[in-house]
Amino acid sequence: MLVLGSGGREHALVWKLRQSPSVELVMAAPGNGATQDVGAHATIDPTDVADVLSLVHEQDIDLTVIGPDDVVAAGVADHLAHAGRAVFGPTAAAGTVESSKTFAKELMAAAGVPTAGFAVFDDVKAAREHARDAGRGLVVKADGLALGKGVAVCATVEETLQAIDHAMVDMAYGDAGARVILEEPLSGPELSLMCFCDGATAVPMVPARDYKRAGDGDAGPNTGGMGAFSPPPDANAEVVDLVRRLCAQPVVSELAARGTPYRGCLYTQVMLTSTGPMVIEYNARFGDPEAQVVLPRLESDLVAVMLACARDQLAPTDLAWSPRPAVGVVLASGGYPGAYETGRVIGGLDDLDDGVLAFHAGTQRTSNGYVTSGGRVLTVVASGESVADARARAYDNAARVSFDGAFYRRDIAAEAVASQT
Repeated sequence: MLVLGSGGREHALVWKLRQSPSVELVMAAPGNGATQDVGAHATIDPTDVADVLSLVHEQDIDLTVIGPDDVVAAGVADHLAHAGRAVFGPTAAAGTVESSKTFAKELMAAAGVPTAGFAVFDDVKAAREHARDAGRGLVVKADGLALGKGVAVCATVEETLQAIDHAMVDMAYGDAGARVILEEPLSGPELSLMCFCDGATAVPMVPARDYKRAGDGDAGPNTGGMGAFSPPPDANAEVVDLVRRLCAQPVVSELAARGTPYRGCLYTQVMLTSTGPMVIEYNARFGDPEAQVVLPRLESDLVAVMLACARDQLAPTDLAWSPRPAVGVVLASGGYPGAYETGRVIGGLDDLDDGVLAFHAGTQRTSNGYVTSGGRVLTVVASGESVADARARAYDNAARVSFDGAFYRRDIAAEAVASQT
């Protein structure tokens, strides 16, 4: 097996894949400090198609798993499939559901998927005029890939204008923000539903909820994700099936009809509004940190499921899940998602309780142990008999981990616990 990527999602994938009895070795490229300790390590750029193909052929890899969005956009899956190699992850064309929010909106319209009203702008003057005419705050989204940070939910017209300028004038997201989508605001709880897809069928995983803002109470800037839990109390089996039928399966079917079948993990983020689920966005890969709380609940053989997706043989009844909830808390470097320092020694990882997981993201292994090397450093994940139990264990163990400048949100899954008491 080969897992492409270096974050907490990829560590979780490596950890889960190694549990399969059919697996002899799981490689990570480029991986992080923790994946160095559990398997072979390849220091290549996962977006470099030639290097990936060379590694796959040299090591005779049976299945390559694509982690991050930039690897999807680079067309790595296309080249692996063309070379006759099994891959779990969509082609660049199918992955455009994430790499272009404009394309995703047009696709949703064609497939009849419920989503917020929107307008697309390449010209900053026209975008600002639309924002003023709206007379209220809008959601401003960079069209391209922006590391999960290219979205601003604005409360006022002035905030909307600032967000437009941030993307289109300041070029805060590079070329990804040269085009923006201005959306009507939605209200309601958010839901993350990831599905295994084999080109024709979308089979849902257990649902999750993530937290994008840096601070408690959803304050501060957007990040790549500061924590998650599974399952949300308002996402029962009926809700999950409704989201699958209305929001995930129609897109998979539409892509298949266009000759660009989607194989891999399709992440659908929806708002559960008073009139039903509305799609916020799609991601063409596992969510991070959602993967860290969903994969520990999977009782089926992940390798078998992924191979079935790659071979167009996925059966809807294949998946078994643990009923035990999971809560994940992200420990980040001070200053994230802005500027931060690295090289901070990480302590306390040997003090975690049995069964509590620490999925590494921004870490490196050195002679002094693990040190920080990124903004999101670790996700501490605990399971329990209830969300409250899992949450208490996750925070108790997160408090044992230390490095200079470390911070984390204190309210992950708090509303779920409150709703159940």
